[in-house]
Amino acid sequence: MNNFNIVACLILLGFQAAIVLAEFNYGEALDKTFMFLEAQRSGKLPFDQRVKWRGDSGLKDGALQGVDLVGGYYDAGDHVKFGLPMAFSVTMLAWGTIEYRKEITNLNQMGHTLWAIRWGTDYFIKAHTQPNVLWGQVGDGDSDHYCWERAEDMTTPRTAYKLDEAHPGSDLAGETAAALAAAAIAFKPYNSSYSELLLVHAKQLFSFADKFRGLYDDSIQCAKQFYTSSGYSDELLWAATWLFRATGDEHYLKYVVDNAVYMGGTGWAVKEFSWDNKYAGVQILLSKVLMEQKGGTYTSTLKQYQAKADYFACACLQKNDGYNVHLTPGGLMYVHEWNNLQYASAASFLLAVYSDYLSAANAKLTCPDGQIQPHEVLNFAKSQADYILGKNPKSMSYLVGYGPKYPTHVHHRGASIASISVLPSMVSCVQGFEAWYRRPETDPNVIYGALVGGPDQNDGFNDDRSSYEQTEPTLSGSAPLVGLFSKLESLSGNKGK
Repeated sequence: MNNFNIVACLILLGFQAAIVLAEFNYGEALDKTFMFLEAQRSGKLPFDQRVKWRGDSGLKDGALQGVDLVGGYYDAGDHVKFGLPMAFSVTMLAWGTIEYRKEITNLNQMGHTLWAIRWGTDYFIKAHTQPNVLWGQVGDGDSDHYCWERAEDMTTPRTAYKLDEAHPGSDLAGETAAALAAAAIAFKPYNSSYSELLLVHAKQLFSFADKFRGLYDDSIQCAKQFYTSSGYSDELLWAATWLFRATGDEHYLKYVVDNAVYMGGTGWAVKEFSWDNKYAGVQILLSKVLMEQKGGTYTSTLKQYQAKADYFACACLQKNDGYNVHLTPGGLMYVHEWNNLQYASAASFLLAVYSDYLSAANAKLTCPDGQIQPHEVLNFAKSQADYILGKNPKSMSYLVGYGPKYPTHVHHRGASIASISVLPSMVSCVQGFEAWYRRPETDPNVIYGALVGGPDQNDGFNDDRSSYEQTEPTLSGSAPLVGLFSKLESLSGNKGK
């Protein structure tokens, strides 16, 4: 082989290596994820709103009950403000910001990140009107889902529902406390007074959640059919763990140790991390405390927490002696039939964080089927992100607006009806179904960054607006992607957005 051919081969090999390294532009995916969060905003939109097909909406939320509940996020393809998944989403946004502050800053995305968090936390502060009162929902799923209309045209009831001492909700109050505590850490380097305010509310909400125990959907019963809570013990442990990280107050660490058995923290071995089940998150956060040798007299209990963190990670990586998370033939984690990608995105973020914790401690993941290096844990998280962005049997991106092929019939009211700026006349409740929901054409508004529900257990996907299990996007699916994409972009070799 002559020198020219050798050089040519080397150039080709280098080019192929670069393609493998930067197979996906995670920075672009990150920016589009923020666009989806902007599309979900309720309330008065700011002047720098990038999603121009949206307008102001829900400006009288709470008015019937004499409380200002304007703001926050719409949950999915509908216009209900469900407290539990919204709070979980804000916790995930804040956690991603805490872990990957440097990476997010290098991508010039810290402004968008903090705004995404604050759009939720400002609403939670408004909703926490007294120490033991939290307004947990605006709108109800039944009446909202009866109509297909733009947020700007809403005619459905905007009834607000609250938790108080007589109507407790330890899960919802606990998750909101966790969100505010995590956000307090995220904001501390940028706005210390706001951080302190968030912490005041977080502490009060945790006390309320702990002292007045109960399931939120027993108090706000119209939430039950949409976001049923499986229990509140995990949220109490989760909130206390975040408050320990935010304050360093050993009282909170003692709480998670004293309640480890009673609340299932060291008992539950789980294969799901979601808006409903926080155990794996608690177990991984407490593993960090242990690996940093900050456990002190609590070390033996923290080791039991870490054993369960390892169970979760090993189950995801298919190294758990048969007790593994199910994978589709294409390699996607398959947890639930309805909106499965939210479980894959949350687990992948959690695994990316755990791989960092293990690396920092120079530790390995010990599984029944062998020892795993931290980079292998991260590689699995990356495989899930890559599946989402198009490395799957359908060669389709499940992040709307990313890549050459993505869903174009999203189960989302605003995306599927012409913008109010294009069609200013009102689209009524039933008219929306007849004229827009059932139309075969693609969505008039591309809802950039929406993570749809995703494919079935055989990697099949039906791009149909009525297939809401597969085509509806959610806040709780998108929020973990901020941390995950930031981490992956920092390793990819791409420069900037």
